[in-house]
Amino acid sequence: MKNRTFWIEKINKAWERRSVIWLSGVRRVGKTFLSRSLADVEYFDCELPRTRMALEDPEGFLRPLQGRTIILDEIHRLRNPSELLKIAADHYPKVKILATGSSTLGASAKFKDTLTGRKESLWLTPMVAQDLVDFGQGDIAKRLLFGGLPPFILSATLPEWDFQDWVDGYWAKDIQELFHLERRYAFQRFFELLMAQSGGLFEATRFTAPCEVSRTTISNYLAVLEATFVFHIVRPFSTSRSSEIVSAPKVYGFDTGFVCYYRGWHELRREDMGLLWEHYVLNEIQGCLQIRNILYWRDKRGHEIDFVIAGRGRPPVAIECKWSAADFDPDNLKRFRERYPKGDSLVVAADVEKPFVRHYKGMEATFVNLPGLIGKISHLR
Repeated sequence: MKNRTFWIEKINKAWERRSVIWLSGVRRVGKTFLSRSLADVEYFDCELPRTRMALEDPEGFLRPLQGRTIILDEIHRLRNPSELLKIAADHYPKVKILATGSSTLGASAKFKDTLTGRKESLWLTPMVAQDLVDFGQGDIAKRLLFGGLPPFILSATLPEWDFQDWVDGYWAKDIQELFHLERRYAFQRFFELLMAQSGGLFEATRFTAPCEVSRTTISNYLAVLEATFVFHIVRPFSTSRSSEIVSAPKVYGFDTGFVCYYRGWHELRREDMGLLWEHYVLNEIQGCLQIRNILYWRDKRGHEIDFVIAGRGRPPVAIECKWSAADFDPDNLKRFRERYPKGDSLVVAADVEKPFVRHYKGMEATFVNLPGLIGKISHLR
């Protein structure tokens, strides 16, 4: 069994802070695999009727487990999972628990409210760079084409049928269980179109005609997709309404494999790599820093910065994503730094081995690889 060392370390550190960890993530991202790879744990599968029956009496179940570490997998199958975890956190803090379940459970207001201040949340994203090392997958191009869901990237051939199977399962087992949406065709059509234009500016009215629904319905669909971690909304960073984009978000699909699938890409050309690298960098930031409040910047003349991280009371960090360092044009960064002169300017490229700095008429940019990027921005978490 492969050990996902990055995530195991995250889990152990989280247990130092609280006894209950909620491990969230999309379907097939590897929550069960990761849980079962932990050492010295007892595993309980809540899909089994006998396990659900035992958990009907939370105190009777937890009392004999004092001082133990347990996994409660697929906890959304329980009648009242938030009550069980609340009792464990409040009355049995010596029982360490890692609970996994559908992303829809974590999105529910009741679950969030009941466990506020009682749990550590850990978001398991598609494979980050360290996962590729752990799984012996050194081909970054394969990671971009096949995506970062472990069963997909471990496939010997492009798993085209698995992408549609994943979407069908997402609709049946995630969306219908919590959100009870109607019009499956409209929702899945929106999913497909949005994935195909992933990384672009979002305008709801562009989807109303092909999906045959109202603008309000499209906005509701997007909210559901964001709440379940399937799409990420990157909103604009702005302090000047007259010259900057202030409202139009960019929307990114959760995984490069799905972007390629819905764009019809079976092989990657060099011109495809920049967009996919941008998605991969976003995934690395989200997984390593466990944050979603990542922004972008664009002015009304079309100058754009891929990502901006603006910590409270701190100058904005500008991040440009380039497949090759040679592709970098400093013009956009110059325009940004004319308005926001303070803060780090980072160019993250796939072919950078060691960080280096370049100066451009009073402005400097630091070129980094992915580990260097995370090292530069980890304090902003």
